[in-house]
Amino acid sequence: MTDNAAPSVGPLVTGAEIARLAGVTRAAVSNWRRRYDDFPAPAGGAANSPLYALTEVQEWLDRQRKGQEVSPEVELWQAMRAAYGEQMVSGLAQVAAALSGQTEPGLPDDVATRVQALARTGSSVDLVNGLTDRFMDSARRAGSDQVTPERVVRAVRHFAPELPPRATVFDPACGIGVLLLSVASGAGTSCYGQEVDDDSARFAQLRADLLDRSGVRIVAGDSLRADVWPDLKADLVVCDPPAGVTEWGREELLLDSRWDLGTPSKAEGELAWLQHAYAHTAPGGHVLMVMPASVAYRKAGRRIRSELVRRGIVRQVIALPPGTATSHALPVHLWCLQRPENTEGVDTHHTVSMVDLTENPPDGDLEPRPDRVADVPLIELLDDTVDLTPGSHLRSRHRDYPAEYVALRKELDDQTRRLAALLPALATGGGPGSLDGATTSVADLARAGLVAYEGPEPVSASEQLDTDYLQGFLRSPANARRSTSASGTYRFDGRGSRIPRMGIDEQRRYGAAFRALSAFEEGMRKVDELSRQLAEIARDGLATGALAPEE
Repeated sequence: MTDNAAPSVGPLVTGAEIARLAGVTRAAVSNWRRRYDDFPAPAGGAANSPLYALTEVQEWLDRQRKGQEVSPEVELWQAMRAAYGEQMVSGLAQVAAALSGQTEPGLPDDVATRVQALARTGSSVDLVNGLTDRFMDSARRAGSDQVTPERVVRAVRHFAPELPPRATVFDPACGIGVLLLSVASGAGTSCYGQEVDDDSARFAQLRADLLDRSGVRIVAGDSLRADVWPDLKADLVVCDPPAGVTEWGREELLLDSRWDLGTPSKAEGELAWLQHAYAHTAPGGHVLMVMPASVAYRKAGRRIRSELVRRGIVRQVIALPPGTATSHALPVHLWCLQRPENTEGVDTHHTVSMVDLTENPPDGDLEPRPDRVADVPLIELLDDTVDLTPGSHLRSRHRDYPAEYVALRKELDDQTRRLAALLPALATGGGPGSLDGATTSVADLARAGLVAYEGPEPVSASEQLDTDYLQGFLRSPANARRSTSASGTYRFDGRGSRIPRMGIDEQRRYGAAFRALSAFEEGMRKVDELSRQLAEIARDGLATGALAPEE
């Protein structure tokens, strides 16, 4: 809740927050404002985003019992869920058609009655927008990638270039049209979209018609295999393509002229969509593509990334905050391309802007800190991997190499000095095999209640048994052989292992030695990692000029 009001009125809330309080859609709150004269007057905010006093809103909800009753909008949504189930997009399209005045014989009577009642008392635009919001919210909570998440839409809008008057915008995989209609909201803008799912395409067009967006044309069809707009050249192409799809039509499209930057592999369907979008861009026009982060470095796409860089087409790569793509946990990037103005298709642009927003919250500011953005020369990108991951290039530019080198070297010195002290003092024993005589299986110890399993290795469950002694002998070569199959596969199975019989004092003496060895091994792993980090920062620092050999 927003709490920026003057002390006299208390905390303020937005229309969306009122909707959450009452369990209704934002469209319902908009209807209440028009239909009820006693609805609280705005206590702050702007004309297009008013704020209301929370106490007044709560009192009004209590009088109207809106907080306790299920609203007609919610009842409609519940009726649609019951009627359409997983086919909710089909239901949205039928409701939108009914609101547009079309005859929908397949619309269930219960749904049709509720739609007619709501249309008589409110705005069709508010109703269809409210249903769209509910559908997007349900898709987000279900982890579905059926629609572009609201956070992704916000990011694309933020980084989209300013469009010229009467611009043309295209989305070749537009879904229900959320991204396309949000980015191309200016007056006089022509919008074109294509979507493989018939119901989604129909709903997107019907919603645009209800919003009185006369310049919108959305059709159904597979944009890669059957491009409905082959001659379209747009000022801006936006796309949130299907991710991880291998059956995108590579075999039948091998000789397609759109693969000007290289034929995408079967596993690189996202780069096929990128080239499709670029083919529909007018000279000087822009492309904004939502891409899985892995596309920036996967080996299969290296040639295409190289051409994007070499020709100066890719202008900016933005690593979006974690959680932006709410349908999955994978990180996503936003690739910003621009078609060169000259006929050769090569630009004189010499850098790529790398922006790393991965430290920002998903709903936070989309402006990067100065140390999270850098202009990387093309020549630095054109190496063996052509890695376009922003973080890979920003680390080397904003690191304090001298301070990191000194700190790592000191930590390595300290860790190395401690290693010798970790080794246990060991004397000459009774000779190999001297402990093989009297042994006990771990299975017998478990049956006697002396062993418990709280993880991958057994632990002592009795004062008669020392855990470090037990686990130390379990790692012995003899027990390792018992856990190795005839095929050479190792699978730890402590129940078949055997340990020497000893009194508890002797067990503790061996356990202390095994414990010290484990600490030594852990110290060695730390030394190994520190050595790797130290060599890496020294090499990178020398190569970039941040460090220099002492005279």
